[in-house]
Amino acid sequence: MTEEDPKSPQDARLASLDERLAQAQAVEEARSGKAGPSAPRGYAQGSRILSVLVAYPLGCALIGYAIDRVVGTQGIWVAMLFVGFVVAMWEVWKLSKQRPE
Repeated sequence: MTEEDPKSPQDARLASLDERLAQAQAVEEARSGKAGPSAPRGYAQGSRILSVLVAYPLGCALIGYAIDRVVGTQGIWVAMLFVGFVVAMWEVWKLSKQRPE
């Protein structure tokens, strides 16, 4: 078995093959309209649902806490937390109606 010398010039056939492969990939990307691999829509949809389930209740609770501090009351943050859960469930329901492709 012979080993290639790392200092030797690259074989012209391999260089030509690399160039043709790069051209074919560029043509295919231009034809299909895709710039490269992207995340599947189902994964993106799952990430969106997770962020909605965390952010909506947390955001509403923080708004309620701010209202409690300004007005001098107690418990509005709990009501706003439940409002956040309801809005999050509504959004998840709407997102679940979309079909992942």
